[in-house]
Amino acid sequence: MSARVQAVCRKSRCQSCGAPIVWIKTVSGKSMPCDASPVYYTTAGGDDSKIVTMDGITISCEIITDTEKADGFGYIPHWGSCPGADKFKKGAKP
Repeated sequence: MSARVQAVCRKSRCQSCGAPIVWIKTVSGKSMPCDASPVYYTTAGGDDSKIVTMDGITISCEIITDTEKADGFGYIPHWGSCPGADKFKKGAKP
């Protein structure tokens, strides 16, 4: 694993649901919680999903399982799968 990847990816658990997550530093410098399992994606065709690459770039894409057709891999932002994601939005009421 490169020094760049080690610097931007930190493992932990979600404070709300307990799921394993990774924190990826985005190009804007903010840390984004993502599901811990990487997924393959393609930018050809659908753009229904969002993923974050290890370089911190957010991409609209289609998540696929065929590695031969994949443009790369990335991580799904955890707010899409966490049942308690609303607790962490700016301006959320406790």
